[in-house]
Amino acid sequence: MSKQNKIQLFQEQKVRTHWDEKKETWYFSIVDVTAILTESKNPQAYWRKLKQRLKEEGNETVTNCHGLKMQAADGKMRKTDVADTEQLLRLIQSIPSPKAEPFKLWLAKVGYERIEETEDPELAFERAMATYLKKGYSKEWINQRLKSIEVRKELTDEWQEREMKIGLEYAILTNEITKAWSDKTVKAYKKLKGLKKENLRDNMSNLELVLNMLAEASTTEISKEQKPKGLEANKSVARKGGNAAKKARLEIEKQTGKPIVTSKNASTSSATAKNLLDKHNNKEIENE
Repeated sequence: MSKQNKIQLFQEQKVRTHWDEKKETWYFSIVDVTAILTESKNPQAYWRKLKQRLKEEGNETVTNCHGLKMQAADGKMRKTDVADTEQLLRLIQSIPSPKAEPFKLWLAKVGYERIEETEDPELAFERAMATYLKKGYSKEWINQRLKSIEVRKELTDEWQEREMKIGLEYAILTNEITKAWSDKTVKAYKKLKGLKKENLRDNMSNLELVLNMLAEASTTEISKEQKPKGLEANKSVARKGGNAAKKARLEIEKQTGKPIVTSKNASTSSATAKNLLDKHNNKEIENE
């Protein structure tokens, strides 16, 4: 089975998935998820009936779902309905099943927390800190990461002031900044680190984060002074901001003799930290 088509385990049961590298999106077999949540003897028939009902109700999620060829139980590639993560979570809310309840409760909790964060933005930082600590990040790294979020917010505020569109244009400008300072596009950078949907910044080292912040902060300041109009002018400013950080990167690499942009990600960093801790504990045992 190819890298793009894998079997994922969900509640110890198989779910067929497909990774769309161009869109950087995971797709899940709706029938497989339906089978797990409903325990139906004929999940295909269950999904057909549910799909028809949702269509009659004008459910846009069902309309936007599309089919992909996935390997069936008989080994043949057959077309089956798939959904991305957001679509799947919406569909789960329409399935009357006790197994779906944890998802529904989680969605309600996330929705409530987002409302809270809108009223008190500081809560978002506190929750982010707690999440990163649970994932095993160091406090030093977390402080850098939270600072990078603040720097990024200042940049997007400036882009909004320059009438750039959230989504595609933000992504284009981010790519220009990243390419300028790291010599890699966002896609190439993620590929180097073996990432798919994971956040690139969450997989940067302290130094990578610092240089990325310098690039974004420089772009913000240059933009405030030059007040660019239109996407092309803003792309030019983005490259200037990125180049400021590139100069710092090249100088550090010259002094240390080591590349700053590497394949190390959060997983490899955690594994390294664990190995060091294990070695330390073993030495203590030997010295006792």
